Amino acid sequence: MAQILAPTTQWQMRITKNSMTPSLVTTKTWSSLLLKQKKSGNTKSLSKFRVYALKSENNTINRLENLLNLDITPYTDKIIAEYIWIGGSGIDLRSKSRTIPRPVEHPSELPKWNYDGSSTGQAPGEDSEVILYPQAIFKDPFRGGNNILVICDTYTPAGEPIPTNKRARAAEIFSNQKVINEVPWYGIEQEYTLMQTNVQWPLGWPVGGYPGPQGPYYCGVGADKSFGRDISDAHYKACLYAGINISGTNGEVMPGQWEYQVGPSVGIEAGDHIWCSRYLLERITEQAGVVLTLDPKPIEGDWNGAGCHTNYSTKSMREEGGFEVIKKAILNLSLRHKEHISAYGEGNERRLTGKHETASITTFSWVVANRVCSFRVGCDTEKQGKGYLEDGHPASNMDTYVLTSSLAETTTLWVVTLEAEALAAEKIALKLLVKKAQLH
Repeated sequence: MAQILAPTTQWQMRITKNSMTPSLVTTKTWSSLLLKQKKSGNTKSLSKFRVYALKSENNTINRLENLLNLDITPYTDKIIAEYIWIGGSGIDLRSKSRTIPRPVEHPSELPKWNYDGSSTGQAPGEDSEVILYPQAIFKDPFRGGNNILVICDTYTPAGEPIPTNKRARAAEIFSNQKVINEVPWYGIEQEYTLMQTNVQWPLGWPVGGYPGPQGPYYCGVGADKSFGRDISDAHYKACLYAGINISGTNGEVMPGQWEYQVGPSVGIEAGDHIWCSRYLLERITEQAGVVLTLDPKPIEGDWNGAGCHTNYSTKSMREEGGFEVIKKAILNLSLRHKEHISAYGEGNERRLTGKHETASITTFSWVVANRVCSFRVGCDTEKQGKGYLEDGHPASNMDTYVLTSSLAETTTLWVVTLEAEALAAEKIALKLLVKKAQLH
């Protein structure tokens, strides 16, 4: 993201009764996804979309179309809630649906639910029940109406977070008063790669071959440069419909690779919004017949990997004198470099090689403007003496609950000895101008 702006009030995760009911965001699917607005009607109907089922071999529209587009609102107060949670791998998403008696405004109005954790790699067969706690709600762009998507985290029947529930620990950190007072903002740049279904090769690439070298594809336009724009656009609109604080999208350096940005988001909201946006992307690629991968290095060789650069700031960083606070934060982060790297995604060592716009995974560095470093500070931040920093470490498959809470904990809560600070400052050539009394 170019800069951190004021956060949205959407982070409160509420759906108000008085908000206008948007029209259904849907898709027409054959060999790839295509969204088309209805041609009939006046200009007010431009926001209307329809779901079309897969075309059969004889080119007739499947009869499921009518049911997929059926609006149940005039006939019942009941809604459909899609409960979404993170599976056993820590990156896969699972979901199932249930009927709720009436529309809701807040996740606290929703019942807890359960599932078979032995089927998701999260519990043994002899004690397999895992409990879903609703934590955030979004409007459902696939079903429309008052139907909702529900981001959940996972617990044992005794109420203990299971090992793959990273949200619970993040919520503890973000509920600390010191962190609350600092109002941490996040702007997350999620990269992803689209793959052909049967051959596991990037979309737009010749099967078993390679396209031309990188250069023309980043933000490129044209059939020979942009592969999957319809999916990116469909996802963009679906996120806006759902209430996700998406702020932009673009084609990436490697063909078949895309990025979207979410934020600025406050605290735990960042994780909820990214995970819901990933769910939407999985569903849209499912409809398109395209495979989504968050592998940080999907293609070996002279091709860019996929990351999740994270822009971060606290209230103190955004105020006068904030640049010195940023440098103090970078110092703290340098002392916990290994801990952060270990939490920033699987397979990240294949991406962070010091090549293809990355820093080496084994070294810590920071600099103004240069993208080939661990942490980058923008020119405007240095010039204005306040702003934000950008963490270039995270892989595209990182858990945003871990990432965001780790940044807040290390820069706001972690206490460092003066001796350790001095050694770290010398090592990374930082000159701290704040007084010792302000360091703790």
